[in-house]
Amino acid sequence: MTIYPDTSFLVSLYLVDRHTSRAQQKLIQRPAILFTQFHRAELTHATYQHVFRGQISEAEARLAIANVDRDCRANILSEIALPATAFETCADLAKRHVATLGVRTLDSLHVAAALELKADRFWTFDERQGRLAEAEGLTTN
Repeated sequence: MTIYPDTSFLVSLYLVDRHTSRAQQKLIQRPAILFTQFHRAELTHATYQHVFRGQISEAEARLAIANVDRDCRANILSEIALPATAFETCADLAKRHVATLGVRTLDSLHVAAALELKADRFWTFDERQGRLAEAEGLTTN
């Protein structure tokens, strides 16, 4: 089973929040979790937003990012290139779904990447993004 996680799932996996236990339970199955440079950039931003808001320290942020790197080396996260075709698919998703679902560009890009990478499942804790993934035939969570 190949999983494409969005940033909300990854944040819950590497920082403590209300979805953390659920995110950790999903790893028990040891699925192949796809991880692109897009994930890395967005997860790093999200982590340091927690520092900005005073929710975690810089040391905790560095540890979280180090844990991501550790999981990449251990192949818990399977690093893969973001397909260039994901951007065209993202624009197509905007034409078909933004007017009704109100998703943002980065949300659409995650769903587009999952589609282009032929993921079996799309893991998210973002309801709007989940609705987009389901509208495109992806199985969520």
